Amino acid sequence: MKLIKDKSFDEERSLYHKSNLTLKNVKFDGVKDGESVLKECKNINIDSTLFNLRYPLWHNHYLTITNSTFLENRRAPIWYCSNVNIFNTTLNVIKAFRECNNVNINDSTLNSDEVFWKVQNIKINNSTINGVYAFFECKNLTLENVKFKGKYSFQYSKNICISNSFLDTKDAFWHSKDIVVKDSIVKGEYLGWYSNNLTFINCTIIGTQPLCYCKNLKIIDCKFENCDLAFEYSEVEASIIGSIDSIKNPLKGTIKVDECKDIILKDSKYKCKANIIIRENK
Repeated sequence: MKLIKDKSFDEERSLYHKSNLTLKNVKFDGVKDGESVLKECKNINIDSTLFNLRYPLWHNHYLTITNSTFLENRRAPIWYCSNVNIFNTTLNVIKAFRECNNVNINDSTLNSDEVFWKVQNIKINNSTINGVYAFFECKNLTLENVKFKGKYSFQYSKNICISNSFLDTKDAFWHSKDIVVKDSIVKGEYLGWYSNNLTFINCTIIGTQPLCYCKNLKIIDCKFENCDLAFEYSEVEASIIGSIDSIKNPLKGTIKVDECKDIILKDSKYKCKANIIIRENK
């Protein structure tokens, strides 16, 4: 591994098509404002490095980034990459991660709109993510102890496991498939519409009109707060702890709940045959 240390680069494609490099305390910044400084590279270890140029890491393979910073408004920093490992790094960027494969992120912070589009095989641990339109058309995603804030997340995504996390997100999991969320708080309006095989286990769900038009929806020992008009036209098996504000026209299945303030079974477009069981009085 060749070591590049305490250097600064600002030219176009400064380290284009390099392999087997270790970068330490390097700055990609300067008046020339060169793009694609590390494009088409392989086996690159980056430590304590500053990125302030656009499109720095495209078509990279076997990439490790540690203790580094991507400055605000640096566009599209990591696209078309595989085998990416990121530790203790901050990305304040636009459109981070597009069409990547095998991405591991630990102890990091991402502030990025349109983050994680069409990415496969992602593992994120102990991290914070803020971004509108996050995790669009992703596959094979694992989140553990993640704090996420943003709208329109996980749309059209498949095969996701989320645990011990806090999601503050509107219109999440629309058209998603094969999703498990456990031991987490999920806050946001219009959760999970048009999803297939979406499961919540020991979660707290907050927000209006959750979980409508769902297929194979499973709710296992979850709490609902400020949730009204839930489960409209959904196929659902649910065990709800405590109270829910209202349930409207569930399509089929069984919903067990301690208290429901309002059950709305009228003006249905479809034949709704779900069983709603209030535990205290059946």
